Amino acid sequence: MKNSIGVVILAAGQGTRLHLDLPKALAPLAGFKIVDYPIMESQKFIKSSGLLGEITLVLGHRKEEVESYLRSTHQNLNFVIQEKQLGTADAVNAYFSQNKNASIHEYTIILCADTPLIRESDLQKLFEVMKTKNLEAVAASFIAPNPHGYGRILRNQKGNLGFSIVEEKDASDSIRNITEVNSGFYVAKTDFLIGHLKNIKSDNKAREFYLTDIFKDNYRVLPLLFNDGFKFLGVNTLRDLEVVHGHLRQEINGSLSSSGVRFIDSACTYIDQTVQVKKGTTIYPNVIIEGKTTIGENAIISAGSVIKNCQIANGVKIKPYSVLEDSIIESEAAIGPFAHLRPGANIGSEAKVGNFVEIKKSKLEHGTKVSHLSYVGDAEIGENSNIGCGFITCNYDGVNKHVTKIGKNCFIGSDSQTVAPVEIGDNCFVASGSTITSPMKDGAFAISRGKQITKDGMASRFLKGKK
Repeated sequence: MKNSIGVVILAAGQGTRLHLDLPKALAPLAGFKIVDYPIMESQKFIKSSGLLGEITLVLGHRKEEVESYLRSTHQNLNFVIQEKQLGTADAVNAYFSQNKNASIHEYTIILCADTPLIRESDLQKLFEVMKTKNLEAVAASFIAPNPHGYGRILRNQKGNLGFSIVEEKDASDSIRNITEVNSGFYVAKTDFLIGHLKNIKSDNKAREFYLTDIFKDNYRVLPLLFNDGFKFLGVNTLRDLEVVHGHLRQEINGSLSSSGVRFIDSACTYIDQTVQVKKGTTIYPNVIIEGKTTIGENAIISAGSVIKNCQIANGVKIKPYSVLEDSIIESEAAIGPFAHLRPGANIGSEAKVGNFVEIKKSKLEHGTKVSHLSYVGDAEIGENSNIGCGFITCNYDGVNKHVTKIGKNCFIGSDSQTVAPVEIGDNCFVASGSTITSPMKDGAFAISRGKQITKDGMASRFLKGKK
């Protein structure tokens, strides 16, 4: 089919050197998995190039997990299985034999799932060179100061066209001195690729079927040398994963800084690709922001805070060392220091959640204050209510969770508890040290304390022996 392209992403690897209890393709990276990056860039390329196209993943190790994840996060992907790890040519053979549409595309792109730094512009550059020079195939190459482990590029010394790739295990000492290396990233005419796959043998030291054997001196093929070889870094070890994450962190923080987000020290700030932050917001060091978090304008995220999957509105102040997850914080609210918002916390505008306060699955309306050393779980608290120090919603009876409702403009004294289910109306006052087990109507006052008994002079009996 003219002007159509099939993208093949090789994702069958086990990744034993990563030492993760995950398939290699699902190694986490800045809010995504490493396999997400070549998929997203391929989708961008297909859209920007105006080509008809489809993306196919070649799966192998723990294939069910990888496929399940990808089906839940991406649309219009195809999957084929490489039953045994017999080399890259075997993986591409699996693609053509199991995907009935694979052979009808005019072009085929082959990528590795573990190279998350390749971008749509790189795909475009490689594709354009192949078309303009009327090549059968092209491979991306780069200069590696330490080329150990890479296949070496042997350019045709007799003319412009043709080259070959020799893998490290099969290279002579002189070939190992070559520093131009293969990236594992190819574009080919589909007919050319199919025609030469059948001729590939496993007569090499690894006993594998190398896709690189499609490149020969007498073919219309070329290597395209990229200036930046770092983008082709494959994630094979935890150190590789750390290096790639550090590079992405610079990209993410640099982009946010350019859009008007202020960093006190971006090198010590960790933000996922999936996070959105608006201009005017200031982020202090040692902050971690993950998942589908959105932060509005002119917010302050103070040092040591950890935020995941939260919606944070304009002007919010997150004070140091607060932990927030799956929560909503409305405009001008203040959280912390040392506060913990658990999933389902919904903090209203201008509300205050103070130090050592934990909120879970609760709604605090506008202007409500829970300032000190309190636990609020499964509760609804009306606007402008003031919750004193040491307050606890007793929401769990050992089997089920129950709801506490407190109205607006209430004052709940320090060291008080509500035993849910219970409802307190508007404009109520609960005296300090009370345990509320019965409902209170609007405007009610409640006090629930044991009677104080004082015995003059008795303290010495209990203080005996103390100096």
